[in-house]
Amino acid sequence: MTEIQQQLFALQDKQFRQFHSSLIPTLLPEKVIGVRMPAMRKLAKQIARQPDVEAFMNTLPHKYYDENTLHGLILCEEKDYDKTIALLNRWLPFVDNWATCDLVQPRAFRLAAKQQPDRLLTDCLRWARSTEPYTIRFGVNMLMTHFLDDLFRPELLARVAAIESDHYYVRMGVAWYFATALAKQYEAALPYIEQHRLADWTHRKTIQKAIESYRISDTHKAYLKTFR
Repeated sequence: MTEIQQQLFALQDKQFRQFHSSLIPTLLPEKVIGVRMPAMRKLAKQIARQPDVEAFMNTLPHKYYDENTLHGLILCEEKDYDKTIALLNRWLPFVDNWATCDLVQPRAFRLAAKQQPDRLLTDCLRWARSTEPYTIRFGVNMLMTHFLDDLFRPELLARVAAIESDHYYVRMGVAWYFATALAKQYEAALPYIEQHRLADWTHRKTIQKAIESYRISDTHKAYLKTFR
């Protein structure tokens, strides 16, 4: 057992392990140690400052879900954009579940969105075109995080709508993106529902997610329901 694995097992919460494993059906329960997120984030900040952190980051694939999650959290601490991209390109092919994928919000991207948004957009779109399901989902997540507010471009809706995948968590990611777009850019996103431009399953799931959202008005929800 590695030193980092020992640190993770020292933080294990067996009750949380059982609960959390049930939320990630794509993983075998024995792959989950069961470390709660506050403890995981604290450990990630500690390890990110250690001189031998690269040894852990270069050891892929990891054995446990919690190691992969820790890897993602350490990656988020990196401030340099180029290094962040290099770390992501190496790590993303090994992401094998929605939970690990969705927790990654790189610190370097917040600054890039202000200083070099075109470069960030290029990388997000490249990930969204991947053949790896969780890399696609990550790309869509980043488009949703950084390009549905001040940096919004209507043509990005078409780019996400064009994603073709039978993978459940890719389709769910696209539906989540469009539900968020309906909350933030309603007029631009609405034609994708009115004209049924999304695949049937994604169309229905988008409407469901939008109706569940507290950010969408009751009037808009009532109209969206007519397209179910």
